[in-house]
Amino acid sequence: MNEQLKNEIEAKIKSSRVFLFMKGIPARPMCGFSAGVVQALHQAGATYDSFDVLSDENVRQGIKEYANWPTIPQLYIDGEFIGGHDIVMQMLQSGELQTKLGS
Repeated sequence: MNEQLKNEIEAKIKSSRVFLFMKGIPARPMCGFSAGVVQALHQAGATYDSFDVLSDENVRQGIKEYANWPTIPQLYIDGEFIGGHDIVMQMLQSGELQTKLGS
């Protein structure tokens, strides 16, 4: 990954305390996994920003390398990579997501 793309990804992550790379937008997710994470964040009462990776192929591929995680969606809290759909859903069920979000 080139330095410019890395900086762009880091700027997005740092732009909000809770940031989600997803397919589509929160009001119209383009895959079931993204929809699930959006729903989990809403259930947890989170305020968050997001980026539609379908709008930029470089970011879509770059975020996978950046996080060393092969799938989308990807959730970041306080700049830390949390995980994808399955991890977020487990955290929601256990209450860990709400704790991490401070909600």
